Amino acid sequence: MNADPALRHLTSLADLRPAETRALLDLAVQLKQDWLRDRVPLTDLKGRALAMVFTKPSLRTRVSFELAMQQLGGQSLSLSPAEVGLGHRESVADVARVLGRYVDLIMARVFAHQDIVTLAAHAGVPVINGLSDLEHPCQALADLLTVQEAYGRLEGLHLAYVGDGNNVAHALLLGGAQCGMRISVIHPPGYAPEAGVLRRAQAIAADTGGAAQATVDLAALNGADVLYTDVWASMGQEEEAEGRKAVFRPYRLDERLLALAAPSAIVLHCLPAHRGEEITDGVIDGPQSRVFHQAENRLHAQKALLAWLSGRPLAIPAA
Repeated sequence: MNADPALRHLTSLADLRPAETRALLDLAVQLKQDWLRDRVPLTDLKGRALAMVFTKPSLRTRVSFELAMQQLGGQSLSLSPAEVGLGHRESVADVARVLGRYVDLIMARVFAHQDIVTLAAHAGVPVINGLSDLEHPCQALADLLTVQEAYGRLEGLHLAYVGDGNNVAHALLLGGAQCGMRISVIHPPGYAPEAGVLRRAQAIAADTGGAAQATVDLAALNGADVLYTDVWASMGQEEEAEGRKAVFRPYRLDERLLALAAPSAIVLHCLPAHRGEEITDGVIDGPQSRVFHQAENRLHAQKALLAWLSGRPLAIPAA
């Protein structure tokens, strides 16, 4: 069992203080600028290794973490469900104890959030939530970086998320609140984000000058600076997909909803997109879309996270 009080993980964005979230974003900006200018690997993580444990399919998570380690001078190992059998072939705790003796960091993309918690409790090295059924913190860091690039700030901006109150919505509530944003999760009846996550975001927002709400009313996206959506049925919910279509159809991010937002609003989607369902081609491919900038920023936000968890200090202003 990990007993090191100094060891940090990212199981949830709630693991971070608001100042740490902002410092991570600043570091991501620096690392992105360095890479785009020099196009050569950095060496912050030379000699370090990352184990990537997958129980779900992956495109952006695997490629972005693998390249992030490479660009920082380290190396990564991708472990498939067949190779690890997390919680089946052997216990999650035993996998954590073994990997923690081989590598310097662990990233896991899993179904059950409890698997992330158990890995962090037993690994003895930093553990990163690459996605769980509760939260997608790495995605939200990339999202915040993308919004910051578009507007030059985060404080005071209104991000309206339209769709299922899922893991992405949870991460946006927490991360946006930490950055002083107004976050609205606009969802069909019965598909609200978890009440505990919403309360935590509201408590954070009370200290940062932000706001967090969940509502079924599409009028809540009026004047929004950012419109965000995600698939209507996540991995593991395939049996519900057909039944959800009729319920979610009024919440499709189309030209009608886009017209309610601010004229300068940007559009985000964490991908993969089911075009024609939760978002139309005209919106995702339109001039206000930043969806593929957002996908690129997974790489740079995760470089900042890996560097920080490996011991690179963050420049955090004094409170």
